[in-house]
Amino acid sequence: MEAFDEGEIMEPVSPTGQYLTSSSLSIYILAVMETELPIVDDSQTLPLLHNLFLPINPRFSSIMIRDKNGDKKWKKVEVKLEDHIKVPTFESGNNSSNFLYDEYLDEYMSKIAVEQLPQHRPLWELHIIKYPTSKGMGSLVFKLHHALGDGFSLMGALLSCMERADKISLPFTLPSTQNQPKSPISNTKVLFKRLPSIFLRTVSDFGWSLLKSNFVEDDQTPIRSAAEDTKTRHINISDVTFSLDLVREVKSKLGVSINDVVAGVIFFGIRLYMEEMSVKSREGHSTALVLLNTRNIEGYKSIKEMVEKKNSNSAWGNQYAFLHVPIPELTDSKYANPLHFIWEAHQEIARKKTSFATPLTGMLLDTLRKLRGTEAAAKYLYSTLRNSSTTISNMIGPVEQMAVANVPIKGFYFMVAGSPESLTMTIMSYMGKIRIAFGVEKDFIDKKLFKSSLENALQIIVEAARQIKA
Repeated sequence: MEAFDEGEIMEPVSPTGQYLTSSSLSIYILAVMETELPIVDDSQTLPLLHNLFLPINPRFSSIMIRDKNGDKKWKKVEVKLEDHIKVPTFESGNNSSNFLYDEYLDEYMSKIAVEQLPQHRPLWELHIIKYPTSKGMGSLVFKLHHALGDGFSLMGALLSCMERADKISLPFTLPSTQNQPKSPISNTKVLFKRLPSIFLRTVSDFGWSLLKSNFVEDDQTPIRSAAEDTKTRHINISDVTFSLDLVREVKSKLGVSINDVVAGVIFFGIRLYMEEMSVKSREGHSTALVLLNTRNIEGYKSIKEMVEKKNSNSAWGNQYAFLHVPIPELTDSKYANPLHFIWEAHQEIARKKTSFATPLTGMLLDTLRKLRGTEAAAKYLYSTLRNSSTTISNMIGPVEQMAVANVPIKGFYFMVAGSPESLTMTIMSYMGKIRIAFGVEKDFIDKKLFKSSLENALQIIVEAARQIKA
């Protein structure tokens, strides 16, 4: 890290930002946009980054340094944009104009996912892939360090750089969140009436969280290798696309939320994969860490609001928490009625949202940081991640098609890289579709079989929901 200059004015790195750039953890976000047209002319890249991307937040033009007390600070620097733009060359040996470069892109994504960004320049890169794949004529891959902000912040930044493909003058709209079940904890009267049960749940959930983070590991299963070499572990990244209308069909039949349906499909798909790999694994104890945005808002705020209102609910930064959610076991009765996976996901997530275990865990991390330092808190967070089987994070994308520099974006997903688990999952909605991406430990999890397991899970669940009489 660069030396501290006492005369400079710098912004402190948030505690979470420090955890994510520690000796224990270094987490990145990869945002992948697949273009509808070939990327022939990239001459607009530099002016777009300079005029639109860099002004969004000073962190995109800053590096991380330590002050005289050893605390990490953001220091503004001059950005050499050329150093942040990567345009790879793939040597296929095939001159056919119809050749698709899916495997080459997969290998490239696997490589950049584990590479650490240089600390002497701002912590982001843009990779421009000018080769067609089965999903797009080209690809744009933003690699950003998680210390720059969470998915909510970075999604807001991305949308501010985009425009609607159909009508530039109109703003993006997001899928409706109306009629979504709301947590009873937001109702004061209900809260006081349920205070005793909420207290008991809080004690139980917080105690279980402590055990999971310190002593109790998930079982070693086909989705958890429990390997120690997490910093050098390579991952394969793949994804599956679902129709949002199909998910809504199941949602309306069961009276749950879209997130509940998707979580149930993921849990069922995971168990189908585990069963396929090893029948014994159906009894394995597996836990998912579901990331929860702690901002009490709906939809994305403007960049100006997020940057300027630092103490508001919409502030820029890392504002999220983990929910420990057990992955339901695949019993014969649940295989016969897979809708149980959705109901259990709905009940478990709703129950944990009405518990105060999540803010208590945040307070514990902060206390640990103050008493024993940032590295100790980061190790606790690392242990929380490593002792689980997967993390699941969710983002909402626009209903309309995005475009950048007049190039329409055909597909869009993101992936979190650097987590010590063998399986990382993300959910992204865009243009009436839900994209579930997954990063799997290379040479351990079969990505093709895992993908087919998720597809089978949705098909079986949709068929089961259609059997319910209105």
